[in-house]
This record gives sequence, C-alpha cells and structure tokens, in this order.
Amino acid sequence: MAKDLSPSTHPLTPPLTEEEWLSWLRLLRSRRVGVTTFFRLMKEHGNARAALDALPEVAAKAGVKDYQPCPFDVVASEWRRAQDRGVEPIAFGSDSYPSALAEIPDPPPILWCLGKSDLLARPMIAVIGARNASSLGTRMARKLAQDLGEEGFVVVSGMARGIDAAAHHAALGSGTIAVMAGGVDTIYPTENTTLAEEIVEKGLCVSEIAMSVTPNARHFPRRNRIISGLARAVIVVEAAAKSGSLITARNALDQGRDVLAVPGHPFDPRGSGCNMLIRDGATLVRSAKDVIESIQRPEDNAANPPAIPHPQRSTDCIATSELHAQILDRLGPSPIPEDQLIRDLNYTAQVISPEISTLEIEGKIRREPGGMVARAC
Repeated sequence: MAKDLSPSTHPLTPPLTEEEWLSWLRLLRSRRVGVTTFFRLMKEHGNARAALDALPEVAAKAGVKDYQPCPFDVVASEWRRAQDRGVEPIAFGSDSYPSALAEIPDPPPILWCLGKSDLLARPMIAVIGARNASSLGTRMARKLAQDLGEEGFVVVSGMARGIDAAAHHAALGSGTIAVMAGGVDTIYPTENTTLAEEIVEKGLCVSEIAMSVTPNARHFPRRNRIISGLARAVIVVEAAAKSGSLITARNALDQGRDVLAVPGHPFDPRGSGCNMLIRDGATLVRSAKDVIESIQRPEDNAANPPAIPHPQRSTDCIATSELHAQILDRLGPSPIPEDQLIRDLNYTAQVISPEISTLEIEGKIRREPGGMVARAC
C-alpha cells in the first residue's frame, strides 16, 4: 500500500448532490490531474470545489501558464449520458465502494457501474489470460470460472476475447464483473457485444474512464490494476512472456494479492508467461480447489519478516529545483515504483511525493498504474 498519500489513510466525504458529483468529475477530468494528484488536492483543500479553485494557481507555480480546469459542460454532458444509460456512479469513500479496491495505492475516485452493482460486495477472484487462447485454455478458464462461481465467488475479468470472454460466459449465472478499458457504455472488442449485453443484464460492467470513450493503448494498463484491485486473487490461465496478463499479475503482487497460474506446455508460447510466474513463486493451479486452498491458507509471517526502515534525510536546506533535478535524474522512460524512487533518493515520502505531483502537473513525469512513475518523453 502506498505510504503517506494513500487515499485510504485520508477518508473523503463522497459527493451527495449533483453539484458535488460534477465538481469531482471536473477535478478528475482536468488536464494533468491523475488519480494521485486528485487525492492530494482533495486532502489539501478539503473538497473538490476548493481544489478546482486552487488548481490554476497550483499549475502556475509549476510553470504552467493560463491553466484552466475541465470545462463544466464537458462533465455535465458525461453526467447526462450516464443518467440516460442508467449508469450508477460509485465514489471512493462511499459505503458501496468495494473495500478491496479502496486499499490499493491508486484506486479510481469514481467507478461507473452498469448492471448489478451489489456484486461489488461479494468476494471476487480474477481469471485472465491470452486473447489468442488455445482450446484447452478456454476450456480451463470456463471450468475454473464455473466452479469458483459455484463456491460463491464473483469472477472478474477484462472482457477481452479469448480467456476473458470464456471466464465471463461461464460465470454469467453465478456472478461476473467486466472491467472495461474504455467507457462503461462502449463495448470493445465489438465481437463481445452480445456478451456485454448479457453481463449488463446478469452481472456488472465497471470503468473509471469517461462515458462513451473508445479505449486506446494507455487505457488497458489502467484497467488491469482495477481487475487485480477488486479481486482476492488473480489466476492467469494462458499468457505469453510479454503480455498484459503479466502486467496484471505484477499489479496483483504490488497490491498484496495472491497470484496463481495454470501451467502451460513448454513449446507453446501462450504458456511461457504462466510457467515464468510459477517458477517465480506463483501457485500452480489445476482446479478451483487449488485456488480456494491457496487463498484460505494462513500467511506465514515468519517467512516474511518486516523490512528494516531505510534511513532518510530531510530537505530543509535543499532547493526545490535541485530536488526536482534529482528526481528527474533517477527516472527514465521505463516506469519504476514510486516507493523505490523515494528509497533511492533517501528522502522521506512526505518530501518527495508532493514534488512528484508537481512534476506531473508540469508534464515532466507521468504516472503509471500500480504506483509506478516514469520520465515523460
């Protein structure tokens, strides 16, 4: 869990009126305001309206001239589309917000929900894998999803073709949640249109992305952290050595979730990612029984002693410009964990995290799902 700026340590009052909802949306949709910056501004200013008022000044201090928050008409249109479609917004801090998702370092401030939102209160397990799945892979995904559903678990996946679609189909009767990469009202891929309609009727589609947005490449890693964040455990059925499924598995590990994998044939590249996960410590899965036994196993705290605190120094005497230079020098185009950056710099999180947010607003760094940061190209 993220330190210091984790929203779970700073309870927010969720929006109750339409005006408050629109203020939340305006802040969240404003340029260069990511999830972490949203929570930081809410913490500093108390509510979204005050944060919006302060945002131009914050941007000006970061060197961004003539900054304007997201226009009111943009979020008003999004709000109307949601109401017309019957989409329910769930805000961080509300009783209906899934507790497991609230614990990750970068939870979505708002979830758009289309379908049976009561599924979010039930225990969930994610089943994910290759889009170009084999016949055996899809059979395994269906069997796992069906058996886990019979045991009372909601099956979470990303509604991609292949393993995701097979898992959703098998769990329609027992409960399934599709985490969308685009707007919750935008079906992608289009071949899953019928499946999406069935999920809306019998299960739930969720997304943090604005209504009616067609997904692009940057949306999928953001979606993946929600899949793992909702779930008690993540099962990878088939995955290549470099695949989105392994990104989700890494997110799951960062979030403290169990990662399990179905072994694959050594000659099939669709099994190489799963075999790598098992080699590196993931639980081998042959059936739903293996999954249930794994998540019910008590943690061996003796095998994982607490980390020794790393000595850190203050920045009372250091110039902000020098600190920014040190942060940027440590970053490259490949994302690294924010807490690793803090340790490497040997400062406290209270000092570094606000400066990272400032650099994000300036457009000099970018945040990635799972608490990762990288230098902007």
